[in-house]
Amino acid sequence: MSWRRLAEFLPRGRAALASPALLAIVAGLAVGAAIMLATGHDPIEAYAEIGRGALAGPNLLDTLAWAVPLVGMTLVAALPLRGGMVNLGGDGQMVIGGLVAAMVALYLPAPGAARVALAVLAAVAASGAYAAMAAWGQVRLGVPMLISTLLLSYPAIGVASFLVRFPLRDAASGMPETFLVQPEARIPQIPGTELTGGLFLMAAAAALVVWIDRRTVRGFELRLRGLNARFAGYGGIDLDRQAIATMFAAGAMAGLVGAIIVLGMQYRFTDGALITPNYTWTGLMAALLAAGEPVGAIAAALFFSALQIGGFGMERATEIPRELTSVLQAVIILLLASRAGLRRRPRGGE
Repeated sequence: MSWRRLAEFLPRGRAALASPALLAIVAGLAVGAAIMLATGHDPIEAYAEIGRGALAGPNLLDTLAWAVPLVGMTLVAALPLRGGMVNLGGDGQMVIGGLVAAMVALYLPAPGAARVALAVLAAVAASGAYAAMAAWGQVRLGVPMLISTLLLSYPAIGVASFLVRFPLRDAASGMPETFLVQPEARIPQIPGTELTGGLFLMAAAAALVVWIDRRTVRGFELRLRGLNARFAGYGGIDLDRQAIATMFAAGAMAGLVGAIIVLGMQYRFTDGALITPNYTWTGLMAALLAAGEPVGAIAAALFFSALQIGGFGMERATEIPRELTSVLQAVIILLLASRAGLRRRPRGGE
């Protein structure tokens, strides 16, 4: 590396090391270490076990399997957040995608590979349209998206629950769930692993989001809206259409996650199974940590996935409850929010 390139790299490196997200992570780990010391545990050993539990040997595959839906739900929150909008309806959007994917895979008379593709596309379209309703409500009716996205989750989850408990239920099962999707209509597994082709679908979707954000006019306009929506409107951007399109994209990502879980992991739609792992809220925290920036959001999702899977290894080896990893996530976000609030606070009590 030449001296000139080194001189260009060092300021960027210092800026990265001083980023609010990285500082919040370091401070959060320090708080976690203090908690462990106060309860008589060795934080160095605990963090080492988290690393081994997440990354050593076959544990890495578990981390990747958990990261597939988590990365998707992080982007569900990050896409609108990039433009200064908030999507709290990931649960409902994911449930719609999972149910639609199961119905198409079970009942569409089509060849196996075509049925899988059509099931995924139907899930993406249905969830995207449902999420776009929230943006339409804000644009046409003045209902804040923060409220409508959250409230629209309840009818989606409730209707799906009714359908799998009564008309669509597999009577031979003791659970409220659909029939099993036939093997030919499932997302195939990666040979020699427990992972499925959903990993590649999510990687492609994430790469597309990053490319649009970094390389296209649409991505630039969304970033501009996030910086100053009024200025973006004065500059000729159709904010209403942009809001609807962005929410459609976010919902489509949630539908993809639902389809991947149902067709590639659980092989049927079970009431409550998609929302129990809290992918939506963990994804929201990861998106907040990265302030909606797609690459940072994906990195934060991978970090949280490693933290959660590593927590099981820490609990086995040190008897420290794995719930500590959830505490660490919350502390990191609180520290980041506190730092942002202090920066905006007027000086001198003005």
